[in-house]
Amino acid sequence: MSDKKQNNRKNRNNIDEDYNPKFRKIRKKVCPLCSNKDLVLDFKSAEQLKKFVSDKGKILPRRATGACAKHQRDITIAVKRARHIAILPFSQN
Repeated sequence: MSDKKQNNRKNRNNIDEDYNPKFRKIRKKVCPLCSNKDLVLDFKSAEQLKKFVSDKGKILPRRATGACAKHQRDITIAVKRARHIAILPFSQN
C-alpha cells in the first residue's frame, strides 16, 4: 500500500468515536411565546415583529424562530397585518 493510504487509515482510526458531525445533537428551541406567558403578540408593535422577520423582509420559518405551530401561525397573521397597515415593509431590496 502507498504511504498516503496508510496515513489516511491511521487518521481515520485516531478520530474520536463519539464525534460524528452528521449526528450531532442539536438542542431544540423553545417557543418564545409559550415560554413567556406575559408576552402577547401584537401586529402594531414593529419591534416585537422584527424578531420574526429576516433582513430582507421575509417571515422566518419555525426552525429559525423556534416557535410552535400555533404561534407560528399567529406570527404570520400579525406580520401580514402589519404589512397591510404599513408598519412593516413587504420587502427590503
